[in-house]
Amino acid sequence: MQRKYSFTPENYYHIYNRGIEKRAIFIDRKDYERFLIYLYLCNNISPVDIRNLYSKGLSFAEIMSISRKDTLVEIGAYCLMPNHVHLLVREKKDGGITNFTKKLFTGYSMYFNKKNQRTGRLFENIFKAEYINQDRYLKYLFVYIHLNPVKLIEPQWKEKGIKNFKKVEEFLNHYPWSSFHLYNKNLPDSIIDKKNFPEYFENSKEFKVFLDDWLNFTKDRPL
Repeated sequence: MQRKYSFTPENYYHIYNRGIEKRAIFIDRKDYERFLIYLYLCNNISPVDIRNLYSKGLSFAEIMSISRKDTLVEIGAYCLMPNHVHLLVREKKDGGITNFTKKLFTGYSMYFNKKNQRTGRLFENIFKAEYINQDRYLKYLFVYIHLNPVKLIEPQWKEKGIKNFKKVEEFLNHYPWSSFHLYNKNLPDSIIDKKNFPEYFENSKEFKVFLDDWLNFTKDRPL
């Protein structure tokens, strides 16, 4: 399956991938942490041997602090859901996204299959990618990606609105598998590279206000 366009340096893309037949791709905390490790280490021009790192007894935090020679892409946002993932990336060099995603999804699939004694594809045929050609759309995706976990506690929030705003806000603040907290609390992170993404939110307060506005949307403002 060929894409309608090629990835080009300095452009932004929304990358997302789903488990085949919508199956779960994350079963426990170990799975989520392993994917974050791949997300960090596969963004590297050098080969990755994660099994060797684990054989040395390195912790999750120690692995996430390993220095990389040079990255293939810049990641502005991410969200891991039970059966799919969202990434907001900027291509740094020719072939960057292609090489990064190949290492990322292949490496994680091999880990998951071995752990669960299964064979075959874990993800759908090819990851989806959308070219972001408008600043407004890029800003929208920052919010859309970070609001994905809301459906875990309020499955119909897009159609019927938020029933318990305080509960949702608290849930997002403590959801560990997205970059939400990095913007909401303005924290540093080894995966996220903010410097080449527009500074939509100069501080965590502005980011929270913008998210609150989206969480309070009506049926006339669908995502």
